[in-house]
Amino acid sequence: MSHADPRIPAREDCVLRYVLERRADAHPERPFIRLGDGSAIAYGEFRDAVRRTAAGLAALGVGQGDTVTVWMPNGVDMVRVWFAINWLGAVYVPINVAYRGNLLAHVVANAGSRLIVASVDLVARLGEIDRSALETAVVVGGPPPAVAGLRTLPATALDGDPATLAEPARPIEPWDVQSIIYTSGTTGRSKGVVSSYAHLYDMSGPRAWPMLDASDCFLLYGPLFHVGGTLPVVASLNRGGAVGLAGEFATDTFWPSVRATGATFLILLGVMSTFVSKAPPSASDRDHPLRKVMMIPLPDDSAAFAERFGVTVYTLFNMTELNVPIVSAPNPSVQGTCGRQRAGVELRIVDGNDCALPDGQVGELIVRSDTPWTLNSGYFKDPEATARAWRNGWFHTGDAFRRDAQGNYFFVDRLKDAIRRRGENISSFEVEVEIVAHPKVRECAVVAVPNETSEDDVLAVVATVPDATLDPLELLEFLQPRLAHFMLPRYVRILPDLPRTPTQKVEKHVLRSAGVTPDTWDRERAGVRIGREKLRG
Repeated sequence: MSHADPRIPAREDCVLRYVLERRADAHPERPFIRLGDGSAIAYGEFRDAVRRTAAGLAALGVGQGDTVTVWMPNGVDMVRVWFAINWLGAVYVPINVAYRGNLLAHVVANAGSRLIVASVDLVARLGEIDRSALETAVVVGGPPPAVAGLRTLPATALDGDPATLAEPARPIEPWDVQSIIYTSGTTGRSKGVVSSYAHLYDMSGPRAWPMLDASDCFLLYGPLFHVGGTLPVVASLNRGGAVGLAGEFATDTFWPSVRATGATFLILLGVMSTFVSKAPPSASDRDHPLRKVMMIPLPDDSAAFAERFGVTVYTLFNMTELNVPIVSAPNPSVQGTCGRQRAGVELRIVDGNDCALPDGQVGELIVRSDTPWTLNSGYFKDPEATARAWRNGWFHTGDAFRRDAQGNYFFVDRLKDAIRRRGENISSFEVEVEIVAHPKVRECAVVAVPNETSEDDVLAVVATVPDATLDPLELLEFLQPRLAHFMLPRYVRILPDLPRTPTQKVEKHVLRSAGVTPDTWDRERAGVRIGREKLRG
């Protein structure tokens, strides 16, 4: 025990290095990672691989407290590098594989890492930006390409000798920084959410996920650079269970992946459950190991899904900054609910002055925890954003909620100016910055419009410079090398001027209400298809 406060978990229970050591010593042959081909990596084998990688990182100069940026797609290599960084007491900084241009430059500069571990398919993008403090890139998935001003090394640089590993200068503590995960900005650039080991433990622990135990295999579909991918790995480790890695979600491979990994639990986001449900009924609908499913948000047909596939359904609300403060009971019967307040947190729904509102009224959800360090530790190198979010001792989610008399919470809308697109949060500000860089654009506003199936699509409303004519396809081609694929507008509407208030603020609510008008260009209707890149390593 590293402290006397019984509320804070012991370092042996929440610091990833010590938990992995304990699990590997107790059951070295038990599977930790199950793969889509039916194979598995045991706890002992994984621990040994992590130690070799940690030795390689240490030889490259990584030490306790350093940030190390990781830029890779999901896979065993990414999990191994993540744990090796934390093994040294260094800070894991994963970034979205779709980042490029100014957004990539901002995140790289903010993280301040001297070392990045990156996929071979991504490294060239670093040559297009100001790399700030970055000195070295270890390249995974192929021979390292030359990037001017950057030392690039092959993946073998991470294969060190564990015998050379020294103990950290001091024990790694529950309140030490485990990761910095970048989440969408609201009125500014994306912010790095600082998370301690205690935060990650509480977010994935028994108070938030009481339905999980050591017998579970948690199939991971969320990207590992998001909390939705991080959480299943840590939840499985803490219980001595397994995590499944079987590639991206696809309807035709869903059930084969469940069966190959022996998955008993998974998260279905947005339309994923709809895609699974739309498959024709089959005699094998219950011929699988899946027992529990987390659906976010809870669809209206969740009861039918549970009955057809023989699973128990749950739902929840969470953010990178939070610790799953709202979670449902099994098979929730209240349509549209996110669940109820779970033990260990306090919730309020408040007005713009942080005054509590009665049940039934809509306001901002604010959160605090009964345990130190179990919510985010602020935004990295952004004290102003931290102060705004943490005012009056509560974390302000920026999301509008209501609560009914029975204690059920319902998500209503976003107070913050962000867009949710297929599991990704998009800052309208960051998209607008790139659009106005086009020489024909005078001003623009980016808003969310409803998608035909779920979540949002991106609408860019643009006013051109005088006497200019802008083809939406020309704008899209300009944006492609500057924005992540999921940030690219689906819709472009060109107006002479944007609607404004008397104080000259753009009235985005007017543009949202108008939505997709007859004069709006739709790239999908125009036959323009844009998808994510397939990456190696």
